[in-house]
Amino acid sequence: MNKFILCNALLLLCAACSVGPDYKRPEIANEKQIASYLNLNKNAKWQINPNWYEEFGDEDLNELVKTALENSPNIKTAIENMHQARYQLYIDRAGFLPSFDAQGSYNKSDENLAGIFPIKSEYYQLGADASWEIDIWGGQRRLNESAAALLKAAAADFDNVKISLTSEIASNYINWRLAEKMLALTEKNLEMQQEIFDLVKSQYEAGLADDLAYKQAQSILDTTKMQLPQIRTQEKAYQNALSVLVGKPPYDIVKNKSSIPNNKPSFDMENLNDIPADVIRNRPDVRGAEEKLIAQNALIGKAVANLFPSVSLSGFLGYQNKTLSPIFGPDYNMYNLSGAINMPLLHWGEIVNQVNLQKSVTKQALATYQAAILTAIADISNAQKSLWEEEQRNLSAKDSMEAMQEILDLSLTKYQNGLIDFSDLLTAEQNKLSAEQEYLNSNALLYVDIINFYKAIGGGLSANYSSQGDQTDAITEDCAPYKG
Repeated sequence: MNKFILCNALLLLCAACSVGPDYKRPEIANEKQIASYLNLNKNAKWQINPNWYEEFGDEDLNELVKTALENSPNIKTAIENMHQARYQLYIDRAGFLPSFDAQGSYNKSDENLAGIFPIKSEYYQLGADASWEIDIWGGQRRLNESAAALLKAAAADFDNVKISLTSEIASNYINWRLAEKMLALTEKNLEMQQEIFDLVKSQYEAGLADDLAYKQAQSILDTTKMQLPQIRTQEKAYQNALSVLVGKPPYDIVKNKSSIPNNKPSFDMENLNDIPADVIRNRPDVRGAEEKLIAQNALIGKAVANLFPSVSLSGFLGYQNKTLSPIFGPDYNMYNLSGAINMPLLHWGEIVNQVNLQKSVTKQALATYQAAILTAIADISNAQKSLWEEEQRNLSAKDSMEAMQEILDLSLTKYQNGLIDFSDLLTAEQNKLSAEQEYLNSNALLYVDIINFYKAIGGGLSANYSSQGDQTDAITEDCAPYKG
């Protein structure tokens, strides 16, 4: 009895260990260094909205994103990847438990040994067998650890696809609206240039304007007309791109007029530095890279466990009789119990090189994780700088546009009164058009820079991730990420 208890105690003790390296997060860039480089506030208070695009106040954009998140093939693919990762986790967890199988058989034989000893047999057999490989070295636990990490990685990949898709839709939408406004602006200026040309033409025909003024007015009119086909092409291209992203016909993707980019977007520039440093490590692509590193690190332990002996138990319990009835009953019971130890001896380096292979793949995963962190830092830094500088440029663009409008109004009055040459009026008109286009472009760039900033910081999902707990439990039954 004491030996039985001792053996079971030793077995449980062995089962509590897991060979191979435990995962430890590599020190690539610490939080203090990241915060210092990006000039982040120590006590960040900004609550990042995961639906940040709604802050633009555009109903069509909100509807496009909603439709895309429901219909996009990329979203559907990412969801199926989570399904597959979940099923693999269930498969690996089943390895902890013994397997049971039912079996039934019929056997009939008629043998004659050397023509002297006839052997005849006929019987039915029905029963169940069980087998269990004891996870002494933790190989199965390492496999389960890897599968759990891959499920988390699949959830992170889903978030990354969602952020990328939302950002791409928002950027294309802004550029489409910009092309739409540029087309309207160009057509408006074309009407004004046509009026100026008609004025010059009448003066030219009356002998009040020279040939140079007439040809200058005609040249500017023709130049503006040449811009229209290119702008129309851009507008159609962005509209078609949106159609592909949301999976709806181009004529059915917008319903309302938009003030984008006529109006400057509203964004608090202090938010550029009011983000927590751990946003980088929790950014979906970085999080996914780390979970894949964790998964691969666990596979080293699985490979190491194959170097050690394996212990398995099996048994059979059933009934056997010469006839089907009665097949059950105490007189027909049969059972079998067995245990086995398998010790690898000579595999010509196969098992050892499996360990070396997993170590090499883990180093590769580490390099990928390192690249993801460095890319995230660069993305946020670039987004901060770009948005800040465009904000300054936008202020100048607005002042320039307002000044050019005043100059044009004064120039037109002076020209009509014969106080300036026509070339001065044309210069004022061209400068005004250029300033308007520059302001529209700057507004659009501000929108795009805001989009890129939200994308760089993980679209609000990174900041909220740490409060969600274990991502394995943060996956709902339909494999959609938990929203909190």
